[in-house]
Amino acid sequence: MRTPTGNDSRQSGRSSSLAQLRNSATKGRLVRQVKRADDCQDVARPVAAMARELASGCVDVFHTHRRAQLLFACTGVMSVVTREGAFVVPPQRAVWLPAGMEHEVHYGGATSLRTLYIEPAAHAKLPTLSRVLEVSDLLRSLILAAVNLPTEYDTDGREGRIMSLLLDEIAIMPTVPLHAPMPRDERLARVCRAMFRDPVREQRLEDLARAAGMSRRTVTRLFRRETGMSFAAWRQHVRLLEALSRLAVGRSVTAVALDVGYRSPSSFTAMFRRTFGVTPSHYFSNEN
Repeated sequence: MRTPTGNDSRQSGRSSSLAQLRNSATKGRLVRQVKRADDCQDVARPVAAMARELASGCVDVFHTHRRAQLLFACTGVMSVVTREGAFVVPPQRAVWLPAGMEHEVHYGGATSLRTLYIEPAAHAKLPTLSRVLEVSDLLRSLILAAVNLPTEYDTDGREGRIMSLLLDEIAIMPTVPLHAPMPRDERLARVCRAMFRDPVREQRLEDLARAAGMSRRTVTRLFRRETGMSFAAWRQHVRLLEALSRLAVGRSVTAVALDVGYRSPSSFTAMFRRTFGVTPSHYFSNEN
């Protein structure tokens, strides 16, 4: 039998270390598969990260979290409704929800979700309002890295520095105008939330007034005062957001234009460009 040499011993040590890392990573994956949102609220760290895979059509009904939340979809499209507004979140964007913000999430298409739960006091410049954020290449990499870290990561080592840089990046990300404001009046808000969930269905101001139990004149006055938009402009904007979500999952421009009520792809493209600054065909190709 051959006696191990010094090189053999070092090689054995390296193999053992690699095996330990693989075992550790495997254990981490197993823990992450069973992690729930509630498990992330009171961990003794400023940031807790979680991965979820969701089937098309899944809904997280209205709920709140003690911590602020960043929702990022690697794939799939999310629609998020809060008391402040309704948001569409295409792939490679993220939505920020302050601590305690009641919200509902709809997942269009199979969605690979990465969620961060963040202590409100973890960074002085975190957003204070719900919004859709751009996600830089660096922030995306940091989010994916955070999900792979232990729940109780080393705050004084490399893991803590990753989380600190992640918070710095969130704080400087620009906002993307992918939301529709919600009226504060609960009668109007209830009807508007239903319209946001089904924006393709034809809705007239008279229909909104009837469903809210108000006169047409009262709805017109309240809607503009509480959203800063006319009902017609709000409905058009919501349909453009719906169009964006359909484009994100691969529908053609022509099909989407007809889906959301435009008579021709050219009129849809013109309105899309006025709203988002680029044509539908270039929106996702220019996302980087």
